[in-house]
Amino acid sequence: MLVAIYLSSGLTSCPGQSTRCGRVPIVIGLGILGVTDKQEVEAMRWLILGAALSAVAAPVAAAEFMLSSTEVKSGSPMGIAQVFTVCKGQNISPALSWSGEPTGTQSFAVTMYDPDARAGDGWWHWLVFNIPATVHSLAAGAGSDGSKDLPPGAGQGRNDFGLSQYSGPCPPVGDHAHHYEITVYAVKVAQLPLGNTASGAAVSSQLRANTLATAKIVGRYERSH
Repeated sequence: MLVAIYLSSGLTSCPGQSTRCGRVPIVIGLGILGVTDKQEVEAMRWLILGAALSAVAAPVAAAEFMLSSTEVKSGSPMGIAQVFTVCKGQNISPALSWSGEPTGTQSFAVTMYDPDARAGDGWWHWLVFNIPATVHSLAAGAGSDGSKDLPPGAGQGRNDFGLSQYSGPCPPVGDHAHHYEITVYAVKVAQLPLGNTASGAAVSSQLRANTLATAKIVGRYERSH
């Protein structure tokens, strides 16, 4: 139900109209409020000021944690540069960069995992941990054995090839395209108690207990011969 509310004033009625001269009706709540032009302008000023103050007071939405690469695109085949040497590749770990980590992040970790290998039991290809929180990228080749591009303080665990380095895709001939999940982890502690002999299971266990957020790229690779 609409209720007509009028402010008291000394204005006279306009000929042929039920409202008073110089008044503009607006809807507020459940009623129609007749106000003078001057009062309407003043009210609009307060509405605009209130909206501006609300926008300032509103919390800023958290940035999305994102991972990107110039070499690997989600859903696309991985290049021969990233493929393991046994499969006639160059075995160069991809360049990666990330941003938007949550508050409280103390370090980062990066892994590459093939969930399709060994009939679904999976295969760890790369395990990097204790990357300083100030670092937001890894250069191409940073995962090579003895690489100088690995950030100071970071370590690499032992993958399922038995190597403490990056080892690229190398699925069996004839298998469907395998998926390679490259994941960056925002970690809530500066140092995980891991060394260069840490297995995929050990690294995964520590990450499950200490991860604040993750971001992922999933590449594909199929070996034809």
